[in-house]
Amino acid sequence: MKHLIAPSILAADFANLQRDIEMLNQSEADWIHVDIMDGLFVPNISFGFPVVEAVNKYATKPLDVHLMITDPDRYLKNFADAGAAHITVHYEACTHLHRTIQAIKELGCKAGVALNPHTPVALLEDIIADVDLVLIMSVNPGFGGQKFIQNTYKKIEQLKTLSASQNPDLFIEVDGGVNIGNTPQLIQAGANALVAGNFVFSSGNPLATIKELKQI
Repeated sequence: MKHLIAPSILAADFANLQRDIEMLNQSEADWIHVDIMDGLFVPNISFGFPVVEAVNKYATKPLDVHLMITDPDRYLKNFADAGAAHITVHYEACTHLHRTIQAIKELGCKAGVALNPHTPVALLEDIIADVDLVLIMSVNPGFGGQKFIQNTYKKIEQLKTLSASQNPDLFIEVDGGVNIGNTPQLIQAGANALVAGNFVFSSGNPLATIKELKQI
């Protein structure tokens, strides 16, 4: 599987969000990553349903919605209705993860599970066959521009091994500190979907940066 690129609009220019979405439409990006933060599960607040709906109005690529929120079950339908193609919830935020995954699928979305840096991959053993995507956080969630955590490579390798027999088509996504320098090693470890925020939107030419990430 050729790796996918999912630019995170958390790093976009919110005063010119339509412009940035249209830029992503024209780019070689595969997904548009949308980070939802509630100020409780993570120490920051991003945006909610109206912004997701607005993004979906202009986006021509799937919305990859990452819920960094407590009790995400309350809002799954809202995000599906707002236009999410994928909904990823945090392992750490779900008391009944299997039920949550099934609820996402019943809404017609691909279902993902995210792991914080301290959460072992082995905890997914009994759910790995049921998910479409696992998101490995390579920074502590809540803020953009953080330093990449080196232990991420080992976790990706462990996840690749875990999924090989039960779910070989799993999307192994990485979020946090992704750049040109570490992308080859991430792909070699087994990642096939890369989230990039600041690295894309702070570059002088985001279209060229996305192309460079895609062609590695």
